[in-house]
Amino acid sequence: MASIIKDRAIVDDGFTVVRAAEDGTLPAVGALPAGKVIVPLALWQASRDELAASRGAQDIGVWLAPDSEPADIVEDLDKIALVAVDFPVFRDGRGYSTARLLRERYGYKGEIRAIGDVLRDQLRFYERCGFNAYALRADKDIHDALKAFTEFTVQYQGAFDDPSPLFRRREAAAAQKASV
Repeated sequence: MASIIKDRAIVDDGFTVVRAAEDGTLPAVGALPAGKVIVPLALWQASRDELAASRGAQDIGVWLAPDSEPADIVEDLDKIALVAVDFPVFRDGRGYSTARLLRERYGYKGEIRAIGDVLRDQLRFYERCGFNAYALRADKDIHDALKAFTEFTVQYQGAFDDPSPLFRRREAAAAQKASV
């Protein structure tokens, strides 16, 4: 069983990511692997009722491509275990915005997982945008990747995990110190 990083810990991953065939065709629901699966948004949209009937909400996740709209899945967030965001190549950062939209605009509290070309150097940035699970590329050391979360102790800009920029945090600390 593969491992992922979830909530800053290495855990076994019970999910299988399902991808379209080389020609772009999606697998039939009956042809999906047994167990927990993460299916493409297009397959979920085409077979939502059949997937929900054949598997429980805890056994299905949906992954979004870089050009997918998170709004397309909002009505179904209570019917799935997780939302995965695909990063097909390192230089495509659109998924960062997807995670922020899911967390900030749509109030999603569940698992948001980065899949695809996921590298150690990106983990802290993913987390700052709302991701809490990461399926590293197979050729990367998952134990070494955990260090990425503690390499930087101060962030200048605000983000999902801490909306206040550094200058505001410093002002608040100075005001609190002055009032004591």
